[in-house]
Amino acid sequence: MEFENSYSMLDRVLHRLAFATRRLQVDFAQTEDRKLPEQPLRPPVFVTALPRAGTTLLLECLAGLDEFATHIYRDMPFVLVPQLWSRVSRNFQVREHRTERAHGDGMLVGTDSPEAFSEMLWLAFYPKRYEGEWIKPWSDTAALAEFKPFFANHMRKIVALRRPGSNARYASKNNLNIARIGALSRAFPDANIVVPFRGPLQHAASLLRQHRNFLDLHARDPFARTYMAGVGHFDFGANLKPVNFDGWLERTTHIDPLTLNFWLAYWIATYRHLLTHQGDRIILVSFDRLSRDPAAQLRHLAEQLRLEDVAGFVANATKIKPAGEHAIDLSDVDASLVAEAEQLFAQLEAAALA
Repeated sequence: MEFENSYSMLDRVLHRLAFATRRLQVDFAQTEDRKLPEQPLRPPVFVTALPRAGTTLLLECLAGLDEFATHIYRDMPFVLVPQLWSRVSRNFQVREHRTERAHGDGMLVGTDSPEAFSEMLWLAFYPKRYEGEWIKPWSDTAALAEFKPFFANHMRKIVALRRPGSNARYASKNNLNIARIGALSRAFPDANIVVPFRGPLQHAASLLRQHRNFLDLHARDPFARTYMAGVGHFDFGANLKPVNFDGWLERTTHIDPLTLNFWLAYWIATYRHLLTHQGDRIILVSFDRLSRDPAAQLRHLAEQLRLEDVAGFVANATKIKPAGEHAIDLSDVDASLVAEAEQLFAQLEAAALA
């Protein structure tokens, strides 16, 4: 998807307005709250990982079931007031038209496709956390005191909007939720957190390719950079803000994101941190194992998530293909990083769905 061709001048103005009025939207959201049906929040599912691990694919598998409700592209740009924006925008909504997303990876998206927009809520409540060169993990559940009821009501709104009159569950994909696994699991103790992972070298190489891809996109189209920062996507390009898990960025010598060493070190810091939270309702999913035997892996995941439509979920097996394998030049890669990553990968595989 080319940003240059996908957003009209009016679209861009509306997006900039939405990005500049997050706190005002929080206030407007209280109006929506008063009209929210009395309905308990069923256990949500949060899909999160480093990018390029299969999170979008897993979200699409969940979103295809009637028992789940997710954000979709139509929720943009006023994501914090989804019901109000749905009423305002319904008279000028465009027909679904699917195009390849900006990652250039062959995945097609359209206005009704599920997407990762929940980070905009976190941006509204915690703007200072995004001001530096990196993002500090959320660890204090008390800091979520104001946010938790807002988020819970927001999840109910998405359910009411997508699956009116149903008892559906909220599902989301948000890569930055890796920075708040512990806080999320304590705030929503019945939630399931699904964390896919890939082999470290291929995964790190994919991250590096996407970083270069988005550096080019952001240089060509400043609105693309504005858009991605506005929705809280700090994964790549000129917006890159890595998560500083356990202070790794203050210790590492691999600080150049244009090198494979940086992304391998980031992979290690991320998944080592996640392994320490195995007790926090995390379900680790090996993408390699998923691509080798998708039906069995989806069935195991369905059991863990206590899905009602197991057969419908397993039917997604036909969509799952192995991730592309690329030749990797290891001549400038730190051998100790490779060894550490492979050792950690073995631990992840042992802890993942059988």
